[in-house]
Amino acid sequence: MSAAQHGPYRREIDGLRAIAVLAVVLYHFAVPGLKAGFVGVDVFFVISGFLIGGMLWFELLDAGRIDLGQFYLRRIRRLAPAFFAMGAASAVIGWFVLLPYELRNFGKELIASSLWMSNVLFYREAGYFDFGADSRVLLHTWSLSVEEQFYIFLPLLLTVLALARVGPRVILGVLIAVWAGSLLACVAMTAGYPVMTFYLFPFRAWEMLSGVLLAIALRGAALTPRLQAVLASAGFLLLAASFLLIDSAGFPGWQALLPVAGSAALLAGATNARGNPGTVLSHPAMVFVGLISYSLYLWHWPLLILSRYWRGHYASPLETAAWLALVFVVAALSWRFVEQPFRRSRRVTSPVLLGSAAVAAGATLAVGAVTFLANGLPDRFSPETQVYIAASSGFLQDTSRCRHPENGPLAGIRTCAIGPDGPPEVLIWGDSHLRAQMDGLAMAAREAGRPGIIIWRAGCPPLFGLAKQESASTPDQDVLCAEENRRIRAAIRQYPGIRRLLLVGRWAYYADGRGVGRDAHNLITLSPDAGSGLPQGDGQAALFGAALKLTVAELNGEGREVYLMRQVPELPQFDSIRVARDLAYGRLTPDQARTLASVQMAPLRDRNRQAEAPIDQLVADRQVRLIDPWPRLCHGSCSGMVKGASLYFDNNHMTYEGSVRLRDLFVPFLLGTGPTTIAAAGR
Repeated sequence: MSAAQHGPYRREIDGLRAIAVLAVVLYHFAVPGLKAGFVGVDVFFVISGFLIGGMLWFELLDAGRIDLGQFYLRRIRRLAPAFFAMGAASAVIGWFVLLPYELRNFGKELIASSLWMSNVLFYREAGYFDFGADSRVLLHTWSLSVEEQFYIFLPLLLTVLALARVGPRVILGVLIAVWAGSLLACVAMTAGYPVMTFYLFPFRAWEMLSGVLLAIALRGAALTPRLQAVLASAGFLLLAASFLLIDSAGFPGWQALLPVAGSAALLAGATNARGNPGTVLSHPAMVFVGLISYSLYLWHWPLLILSRYWRGHYASPLETAAWLALVFVVAALSWRFVEQPFRRSRRVTSPVLLGSAAVAAGATLAVGAVTFLANGLPDRFSPETQVYIAASSGFLQDTSRCRHPENGPLAGIRTCAIGPDGPPEVLIWGDSHLRAQMDGLAMAAREAGRPGIIIWRAGCPPLFGLAKQESASTPDQDVLCAEENRRIRAAIRQYPGIRRLLLVGRWAYYADGRGVGRDAHNLITLSPDAGSGLPQGDGQAALFGAALKLTVAELNGEGREVYLMRQVPELPQFDSIRVARDLAYGRLTPDQARTLASVQMAPLRDRNRQAEAPIDQLVADRQVRLIDPWPRLCHGSCSGMVKGASLYFDNNHMTYEGSVRLRDLFVPFLLGTGPTTIAAAGR
């Protein structure tokens, strides 16, 4: 077995681990210059395939079989102690700092990661309002789960093939076929299913198999020093290009070939020989970081998330550096006092190891189950804080009646049924503001006995003839918005039973082109869709008004009635999650929290003026009926607090409680009755 393989210890492989983990950690800590540090995970995948997969291959060739028991004992000894230590520490800290909804999520994550299934959990829960990565304490374990699934898949595959008594060439052919199938699936499906291809093992298997196939190819190969130097240089260039140029929007896909090829080139070519660029990987500092890379990867994310969650944000680059330094200290301690004793001590026999792992796994699963089933233990917090805690978990609508039809005019478009079963009589079309009202609308439709359908897409104006570019969306999502709106436009004509339509949106956002207060950084640019005939060059507010007029005119045809919901008042500085955290940590008083949930009328009118001018004109011309929630929420000022309940999730979306309190406003629309402007005063 050559030195390139599983013979003498290769310091440069630990150096490559150092590059991988430093890229990931520095990227997560938002250190400037690393556009795509996340591809360090792909480097780890190739290294794992090269070392572990190569080891299994050579064991199969030499012994004719794989000792699965010993293999999994080695994996447990290597991975379990530090993982369970990190999980236990995260649970203790999470008890003190996480809000109930997030602690409940942590319980799920703890269970899933202990079962090597966290990648599946995060795939299933990814979405527009999944509460973001800033509270997912164990999000980083997705890649560990992918690797563990590889450690299950590859040994079992090789064992089955060995039992079938096929030769090495056939086994190699099977590995190449699986590698090619996984790669092609990843490239073909990333554009349409980016979350799935990012998280799930079948679309990542080719990266680890690349390492396996490289190990097989290099067995006995005699690479010249010159060729090794060329490969090492190419590897460094490919990794540098990966870290600096890859776009997360289209990843993994074909872009993942760059870090995989770069890692493979370095594994094949990097040596300690003079003149080989790979000597930098053998520097003692790089080797040490590589040795602690597993602990560094394990601990960096929980420490980052929990510290930033508690602090709100890091106050300065100096504070960021301090937390980053703490991560390295904790990782070094974990390596020395957790990893090493279990790996090196003769006292940790196989029975002791298995018993300890079983106890740790049982305790971890129990803690996860308790925090999940107890809804994150909300009684840890004061009643005042629990008001906002309830709001922070109040953007979870009932989507049990939502479908993506396989055929028909709305095939592939998410539609949600409301009211009794039957052909729809009403259609409600909107953006995430409609999502916020779904439960109230569903209750009202049930009470009114009117079947209908809801169609919503976040950040997508429910208007004909527009394209958009939004800072909070990917280019693919922007394109999908316009495509879906064109299909909805054509589909409405094929539903003659629909007599009333309701438009719900964040109109001021579309007219002004920006968010406000806490989301002022969110920008959206509207433009006429191809062939729409809408004016260009008169400003965004004028384009919004023209698109609204076009949409209403077209929807009013064939005896239909159009209703429009006035945008709920925005509370610029309010965010229920942030308020709940600040109350919990004593950074905010209840009175200050109520102030954040209130805004004076004057700035609200200024904010909505451009959006409401064309709406008011359409109402005056009796082209639309207006559903106005403002009298319910505003009396001199507008407040998101009503009778001790917070009705807002963030500064512009209402909670379940808010939507339920407004449901009676939708009854006239559902029944086709009521005045031109539908409003109800009182709170």
